[in-house]
Amino acid sequence: MTMPRALEPAEWELWHIWMQAQRLLARELDRQLQQDYGISKAEFSVLVSLHQAAGGQLRVGELADSLAWDKGRVAHQLTRMEGRDLVTRIESGSAGRRTGVALTAKGRSAVRQAIQGHEGNIRRYFFDQLAPEQAAAIKAWSRQTLDRIDAAGDQAGAPAVD
Repeated sequence: MTMPRALEPAEWELWHIWMQAQRLLARELDRQLQQDYGISKAEFSVLVSLHQAAGGQLRVGELADSLAWDKGRVAHQLTRMEGRDLVTRIESGSAGRRTGVALTAKGRSAVRQAIQGHEGNIRRYFFDQLAPEQAAAIKAWSRQTLDRIDAAGDQAGAPAVD
């Protein structure tokens, strides 16, 4: 296996600035969700996934897949959110087991308000500072990165060919 080419000092600088910007942006957006709407980023993610789902409900496995979380993490998060009356567990399927989750009226109201505020914060901290050509470059680079990682994952999981 060939060793990758070492990063130049300017590349390291760009990488560190990029990582710091991502961390600070995520932290500020999370802080604003908590301060303005009393919900965590994790709660917001669950609420938005349910809000976007048909009928405002999903099977727990579907929710886990949509969030890229393991089922244990989803179960713990749902227990906390059920206690706050943001979601409710529902029967899903013929076995009569509580394998689904749905928004409550309080959860629907919370997610609608939080989405509007979160959009404003995303605009203020990200889009308002971005020229159209910068946005296009970030989008293209992000798509290339996702495609490259997906392809690498596909190759890693692909059966060996003789």
